Amino acid sequence: MNKSSPTLLSHQQYATRIATLSAHLDGILSAIPVSFKNMRPTKLPRQAAVYIIYTAKGGPTAPYYIGRTKNLQQRLYRNHLMGSLSNARLKKYLIDAQECADLASAKTFIRAHCHARWVLIRDMRERFLAEGFLAATLQPKYGIYEEH
Repeated sequence: MNKSSPTLLSHQQYATRIATLSAHLDGILSAIPVSFKNMRPTKLPRQAAVYIIYTAKGGPTAPYYIGRTKNLQQRLYRNHLMGSLSNARLKKYLIDAQECADLASAKTFIRAHCHARWVLIRDMRERFLAEGFLAATLQPKYGIYEEH
């Protein structure tokens, strides 16, 4: 993506940026979901990505959390599923909202009810823009209001 100031972009450059971000949205929405119940580190790429964690509990699939990472395997498996509250914000949000009582029940909830989708994006700036675009478009239940 172009790193020039937004005031220097033409309408065509904005249209190109929006098309790129829309392609990321299409890519993540059409990605095959991976259940946390079946998640194994060896099946996750160690690449940079933007990801969405969904839940299917209580009705249609809904986005719970959107994030970006330099290492998808570490972020999804080691942090969100196996990690502590300090490196897995979704668990903290589940506890704070009283959807889960504690760390153990939050981990159980994620394993039983959540799945993830992602799109690989190498460029750090483009990941940042894609995360914001996805959050604004999909409006996840947790994370956006606290972090963005």
